[in-house]
Amino acid sequence: MNKTLQKSAQLINKKTLTISGSKSESNRLLLLQAIYPNINIENLSNSDDTKYLEKALSKYEEWQNNGSNAEEVLQIDIHHAGTAMRFLTAFFAFQSNLQVVLTGSSRMQERPIKILVDALREIGAKISYEKNEGFPPLKIIGSVPSNNEVNLKADVSSQYITALMLISSSFKNGLKINLEGNCTSIPYIKMTESFLTYFGIQAYFDEKSIAIKPISNITKNEKIVVESDWSSASYWYSIVALAEKDYEINLKYYKANSLQGDKVLVDIYKNFGVETIFNTDESMTLKKILFHQNKPFEANFIECPDIAQTVVITCFGLGLPCHITGLHTLKIKETDRLVALKTELTKFGAKIFVDHDSLTLEASIIITQNVTVKTYQDHRMAMSFAPLSLKTPLIIEDAEVVNKSYPAFWEDLEKIGINSTNC
Repeated sequence: MNKTLQKSAQLINKKTLTISGSKSESNRLLLLQAIYPNINIENLSNSDDTKYLEKALSKYEEWQNNGSNAEEVLQIDIHHAGTAMRFLTAFFAFQSNLQVVLTGSSRMQERPIKILVDALREIGAKISYEKNEGFPPLKIIGSVPSNNEVNLKADVSSQYITALMLISSSFKNGLKINLEGNCTSIPYIKMTESFLTYFGIQAYFDEKSIAIKPISNITKNEKIVVESDWSSASYWYSIVALAEKDYEINLKYYKANSLQGDKVLVDIYKNFGVETIFNTDESMTLKKILFHQNKPFEANFIECPDIAQTVVITCFGLGLPCHITGLHTLKIKETDRLVALKTELTKFGAKIFVDHDSLTLEASIIITQNVTVKTYQDHRMAMSFAPLSLKTPLIIEDAEVVNKSYPAFWEDLEKIGINSTNC
């Protein structure tokens, strides 16, 4: 299904939207809940990623309740859910009597996982590759940890680190993770550390190593509420930046003291004339203000790579040049996001240059009309280009890909006056 996007005569001002819970928070909490069942979660993400993780954990729980037949090989398919693949690989590796084949979509089977598998094997996991070395699908036979210390490359994906952090408090001797190289996406590691600490699990992170102490059970049993997703908020920041002056939008369930690394949007979008006002009811108002940007936007996105596409397209829509570094992890996402971004923005007339780690966009005041955007099975390609419809009508291919993280996205666009029709 493709979507044609075009703004109505005037955007609906001061609209309030409710975005579902953070995918990052939800997935961490679901895995902890699988280890410590008395955790009570509210406002889970309604994204496909979270639904696939929840479904996989439910299937495992059902297997347990039916007598844990060691001869049965569970088949778990997590489709495009990269977080689920990484978290479940670590979780299943140390579940007694379990045999499971963990697989995903064709793109998931092209996404590397060797670094995590090697680390898990170092502490006793029995994992083999069903097809290609270093890639899913995986055959996992549950085992007992044989080592309480592991070395792990830290500059590829913070999800590898988080996967180990989430499971290691259940180990008899805990786990020390020695981090090799510079950590990527540190805020996501700190988010994991904060959740562990919240539940009484001792966790220590100093950027060169992480130590997780063992705990048999947690006593904290009050309900934990998942904050709305900051990555999803990025598209509304872009819309406000590209809108006419004095435009405002309200987003519910956001906190000034958020654990989510993408809260850096507050500071980034000041460069594009968007003011963030945190309200007393745990909502925030994004307000378009006058601004004068006299120099290119430059930043290192090593700690917030998921918002890079949105920011680059915002710059293009505003006619601003930018140079962004720290983007090497984008090459192993749902698609090679750097190449995809260059290919699709070039269709609009952009002059854009990318290498393995950075992106440079030249200023341009001309935007090609009625372009069709290919999404490459990547939810963020669809949503990051959508705000550009304030400047030109456009078509988004395979629009349902947004279900991965934000199923209500097209409906919410309609609520503010951006028409999205199937084509």
